[in-house]
Amino acid sequence: MSVTKQLIVGVDVGGSKINAVLADPDGNIEARSLKDTLAHEGPDAVIGRIIEAISQLISGADVAGIGIGVAGAHDTQRGVITSSPNLPGWHNTPLCDIIQREFNLPTYLQNDCTLAALGEHRFGAGVDVDNLVYVGLGTGIGGGIIADGQVYTGTSGAGGEIGHMIIDVNGPPCKCGSSGCWETYASGTAVAREAVRQMEAGVPTAIRRYAGGDVNKVTAQTVFQAAQDGDYIAHELISRTAYYLGVGLVNLVNIFNPELILIGGGLAKMGSLLLDPAIEVVRERAFEISAKAVRIELAQLGDDVGALGAVALVLQKKCGTDEGE
Repeated sequence: MSVTKQLIVGVDVGGSKINAVLADPDGNIEARSLKDTLAHEGPDAVIGRIIEAISQLISGADVAGIGIGVAGAHDTQRGVITSSPNLPGWHNTPLCDIIQREFNLPTYLQNDCTLAALGEHRFGAGVDVDNLVYVGLGTGIGGGIIADGQVYTGTSGAGGEIGHMIIDVNGPPCKCGSSGCWETYASGTAVAREAVRQMEAGVPTAIRRYAGGDVNKVTAQTVFQAAQDGDYIAHELISRTAYYLGVGLVNLVNIFNPELILIGGGLAKMGSLLLDPAIEVVRERAFEISAKAVRIELAQLGDDVGALGAVALVLQKKCGTDEGE
């Protein structure tokens, strides 16, 4: 079935927002529907909002299919979300079947960061790159892998959970149940946790002012704002995060020997303040041949990377390439 003239719906379901787009096969967005996820209301309410968002987009449009990205573990063959850290109560939820029955359109599901890698590979900074890793830095750390031009998802579809590499076996507890995972050192949550620890220890810092005096409102963004204002403690916290980001990137470089690593997500907005020191760690500690071969850059597609990755997933499936299967 040709999708040359048909449009595609891509949906990125996050813990706070549902970003649904209607795009052409070149990744040009024709329409958008953005809704609050309100994940605490449970699966039925969130699925209702997903259906509402899609309905707003497809009215009167010639649509080839629907792609959906959600954080968490998936059975991609059956289109089932087995669990999701951002969506309480989602256990073995057959999202593909529900959406496909609702709209009578082919529907495909994949992990959000896997789709981010696919989106950048098809429409963004990774075009024509056969070996790349996407690193999504946000509340946690997610990842997507393109190997030899194909999406890599592993034996059971759970590959790419790079945020749960163990950096220190004696490190902080992680929400996955382990300790010392990469995301406990180099995520937005890690930045905020360390900032609060410094503030509670009485260390003078402008971070408190940017958080309105409330330690419960400290985020990676407030730390970044303080660092831009010249705050020493905030700058040191970001430098610490950059170091651990680099340590994780060293592992990725040594294991995958990629041509390109793309850094996306909320923390990527810190730009060179975070990325340059991390790259320096890679240059110093990764295998020389692999370190010389890799480019480490910011991703291009911004907040639409997941939704456009979902569009790319539909194109992949409808065109019969079925990467990653």
